[in-house]
Amino acid sequence: MDRQAVSTRAAPLPALRDVVQLLRPITWFPPMWAFMCGAVSSGAGLDGRMWFVAGGILLAGPLVCGTSQAVNDWFDRHVDAINEPDRPIPSGRVAGRWGLYIALIGTAVSAAVAWALGPLVFIAGLVGLALAWAYSAPPFRFKTSGWTGPAVVGFTYEGLSWFTGATVMLGALPSAQVLTVIALYSIGAHGIMTLNDFKAVEGDRATGLKSLPVTLGVSGAARLACLTMAASQVIVIALLAAWGYTISALAVAGVLIAQIAAMPRLLSNPAKYAPWYNGVGVTLYVLGMLAAALGLGGYI
Repeated sequence: MDRQAVSTRAAPLPALRDVVQLLRPITWFPPMWAFMCGAVSSGAGLDGRMWFVAGGILLAGPLVCGTSQAVNDWFDRHVDAINEPDRPIPSGRVAGRWGLYIALIGTAVSAAVAWALGPLVFIAGLVGLALAWAYSAPPFRFKTSGWTGPAVVGFTYEGLSWFTGATVMLGALPSAQVLTVIALYSIGAHGIMTLNDFKAVEGDRATGLKSLPVTLGVSGAARLACLTMAASQVIVIALLAAWGYTISALAVAGVLIAQIAAMPRLLSNPAKYAPWYNGVGVTLYVLGMLAAALGLGGYI
């Protein structure tokens, strides 16, 4: 019998540290950063909005992102038994069906907080939660495709979080300029998410997941990731310059040049240097997001 089929009455209550590990706090930073960029890009002040900002950061990071990690770990427990057997669910530290119940509780709490932040944020929150489940759970299971999987994650981590930040501050839809930049950085994030797949190539092959490193090969996937990240930023730079945000455009151009300088090392051995590039190149990418947001918000 599958160990995960044991009822929660027969399974011990998981320790808090194991629940926290299940929610992967290290993954909360990108959506929280994108939320901050959204708030900055709105150009609105914090007067009277501090609690909304705090609630939005909580929603983007620990709640929606944390819930998505629990959902993913539950439906990927057999893959993790190959790739990461020390994770809380395959190791038995979050036993029985507790992984599923934690994901369900996180979904309910996330929806409640989103509702409290206003109708537009509630809609964005529901979209994010729906995509979190559809990414990992049947029948959609978007993560089985190296094309739709990274697109869904990039859209939710970067796009929806940025949108939420701007909406929380404005209490209305962001401008067309902000929405355009959101879309471009979400597209670029497809490359970032592709790089994350390099660590799981063996398990993906064994379980039939068609990630881009599996279908295109590690080298081909790395080249596509670099092209996707760079091309989206080139368009952002051109638009910022056309809109009159010259300093912002120059700042984004500067971090893009630094990323391009780091890409040859990544491409020389993608499997080895993907973690390194995630630390260097992705940091530069998100700094460019902030530079764009500062321009859109009228700060530079």
